[in-house]
Amino acid sequence: MQTFFIVAILALGFLITFQIAKASEYVAVLRGEEKSRKQANKVNAFMLLAFLIIGLIGVYYCNEQLKGKILGEPASDHGVLIDRMLYITIALTGIVFVVTQVALFWFSYKYQESDNRKAFFYPHNNKLELIWTVIPAITLTVLVGFGLFYWFKITGEAPKDAMHVEVVGKQFGWEFRYPGKDGILGKKYFKNIDPANNNPVGQIWEDPANHDDIFMEQEMHLVVNKPVKLIIGAKDVIHDVGLAHFRMKMDAVPGTPTTMWFTPKYTTKQMAEKTGKANFTYEISCDQMCGQGHWSMRGVIVVETQEEFDAWIAGKKPQYLVANPDKDPSVAKPDSVKAVAAVIK
Repeated sequence: MQTFFIVAILALGFLITFQIAKASEYVAVLRGEEKSRKQANKVNAFMLLAFLIIGLIGVYYCNEQLKGKILGEPASDHGVLIDRMLYITIALTGIVFVVTQVALFWFSYKYQESDNRKAFFYPHNNKLELIWTVIPAITLTVLVGFGLFYWFKITGEAPKDAMHVEVVGKQFGWEFRYPGKDGILGKKYFKNIDPANNNPVGQIWEDPANHDDIFMEQEMHLVVNKPVKLIIGAKDVIHDVGLAHFRMKMDAVPGTPTTMWFTPKYTTKQMAEKTGKANFTYEISCDQMCGQGHWSMRGVIVVETQEEFDAWIAGKKPQYLVANPDKDPSVAKPDSVKAVAAVIK
């Protein structure tokens, strides 16, 4: 029923537009084609000027209403630089936008068709062409330079004290792996991936560095004011790690690890107070169309203090012990159970 009404409304709108056009033709015939055309030009010129004024007011109003209210202030050190670069870009392009649009619509109004004025043929001016070619080229070169500087800063070498987190995208969710006390992520091999046997990322159990790695799904924990380096990959198709609150993003490509690093500035609790949202959560989303369930590929990031992180990580069991319970000293062995039973008897 809803589809029927939509189609009916569209058909009615087309019919009304068609009838208005036909009526305009009849009026033109009655009044004379020349007179009607000149009157239409005057109306169009006035409408262009009105559109300019209303449009600029609308742009200003939307900016005032939405500025800083969608994502809030950047929650990472690199995010501050990204926002600064964005504001500079918006300021420069905004000035150009306002000047060119005002000139475009004002000229359309001021120099509308008139019997008392003839068009002036102005085919070429080397100085003007040089100005509007060189100045934008220099400006864009500077902006690109800033972009490259920040890009290499984000993707460059992380500080030595940075924590490491492996992020793996899959259809349609996120997997995270943390190194244990040794601070080293163990080796993995894609042919070893076996979720049924508790090896979802393909860890090589023969590598001792894997024996204390922690595995998590859909929730990543970070420490406030501590640099974190993300080692990013994907299992199936290209995904994209989108961290909107931190102003960061990076492609997750199967077989080709990518990296980026940043330092969270606020805990989740602090950000909730800043935004006034009691249920605030940092989000990791997929910013690359990756299939039918792309819309649902969302994870949660918890930024907390070092003490809170240490308590959280201490409560997690290494994936090696999850996949190999016989190696877990906290799990009673059958022989040990029998020996205890024999002693009791």
